[in-house]
Amino acid sequence: MDLGDWYVVEFDDERISLWGRPPGGEPWAVEVRWADIIRVCFQAQDLYRTDEIHLFTRQRPQSYLIPTDARGAAELWGEIVRHGLFDADLAIQAAMATDELFCWPPEQEPPG
Repeated sequence: MDLGDWYVVEFDDERISLWGRPPGGEPWAVEVRWADIIRVCFQAQDLYRTDEIHLFTRQRPQSYLIPTDARGAAELWGEIVRHGLFDADLAIQAAMATDELFCWPPEQEPPG
């Protein structure tokens, strides 16, 4: 079963909904409000691992990890850039990179 078969990303003007039904695991769901996002990081991987989007919010110190292979993740990435939560030029650079972390805003170290 592919990741996109069980991890789904949906969004509207107010929130992002993440939900999953992992094979052999418990179903889960979370919502992230656009207004609560304080930082976004993009982890570019190699050809054998999926890239990752990390959303940092005011609600918790850990990020919400969204694999780019999740259903709806590509569309979400476009919306993140459109909302000004990640620089468009940096997004292009990240898309061409391998094994590198890109964060916006850039002036602080990536959250742990």
